[in-house]
Amino acid sequence: MTAPSPLVYPLAGLLLEPAGTERRHDIRDATIELAEDLGLAAPMDGHLKLTRTNRGILVDAEIATAIAGSCARCLRDIAVPLRVEIHEEALPAIDIATGRPLDRDSEPEVARLTEHHELDFGRLAAEAISLAEPIAPLCEPDCPGLCITCGERLGPTHVEHEDVVIDPRLAALQAFRVDGERESE
Repeated sequence: MTAPSPLVYPLAGLLLEPAGTERRHDIRDATIELAEDLGLAAPMDGHLKLTRTNRGILVDAEIATAIAGSCARCLRDIAVPLRVEIHEEALPAIDIATGRPLDRDSEPEVARLTEHHELDFGRLAAEAISLAEPIAPLCEPDCPGLCITCGERLGPTHVEHEDVVIDPRLAALQAFRVDGERESE
C-alpha cells in the first residue's frame, strides 16, 4: 500500500462535528503534478483552513509557488511566481451517517471528498494554479524582446546591425512612399 500524499486530508472526524468547526493546516514544501504543459518551479507553501458547513467542508487556502515557463518576449526560461487563493466547498461522496452514496448528478461540477471522506487538496491546488497561469509571462516588466535580424536578446550587450543589403531586384521598392492620399481603386 502506498503512503497517502501529504495533501490528502482525512475529514471523517470533521464531518461528524457541528457546522462552524475548523481545522487548520500549514503547507510546506509540497509538490504536485500539474497539467502536462505545466510544471512547478518551486514547492508550494501556504495555509489551509477547513470549516464544517451544513453540507460538507469549506476549503479556504492561500498558497504561494512558482511555475516553470518562458518569457513571452525573449523566450528565456523563467520561474513565474504565483499566489493563489482557493475558496471552495467540497461535498461528501458518501453519507457519513449511513454509508450510502450521495447523489452526484444534482451538482456534478462541485468538488467532492473521496469515498473514504478525504480531501484531495492537491487536485484543487493544481486546478487553481493552472487557472492562475499568466497568458504572457515576462522575465522582467521591461523585457526588450528579440532582435528581428539575428534573433538574439536585445539589451545592453546587443550589437546593432548594419543596414541590410537589399536584393537589387527589390531596390526600387525603397523609393516607394505613400503620400497620405487614399490609394486609388
